[in-house]
Amino acid sequence: MEFKGLVYKVLPVVKGQSARGEWVKQEVVFEQPDEFNRKLVVGFWGDKAQDAAALKPGEQVEVAINLESREYNGRWYTEARAWKLTRAAAAQAPAAPEMPPMPTIEEPSYANDPIDDMPF
Repeated sequence: MEFKGLVYKVLPVVKGQSARGEWVKQEVVFEQPDEFNRKLVVGFWGDKAQDAAALKPGEQVEVAINLESREYNGRWYTEARAWKLTRAAAAQAPAAPEMPPMPTIEEPSYANDPIDDMPF
């Protein structure tokens, strides 16, 4: 499943130790701008956690996730795990249009005019 959204908040990194070794998890809250501005927390595990930690709030991204549910003590928990993160291409500012050269204005010649002693 893929979605596009804005980074709302980058949560603190969570680290731990399991029977398989050390693990790292970075969770990010994404906002999907639409009528209701829904938010979705996505977990990035292992190497992907570093990429997610570099995200900034307001940045637009596309995320591919897998949804997974597990039972624990009779309750079910659902998690969205990211497997691909694509940042939106940086919007390039449009180049300023090239201005045409300024026209030259010829100033009138007053050489042949009679001298006027008026101050205005």
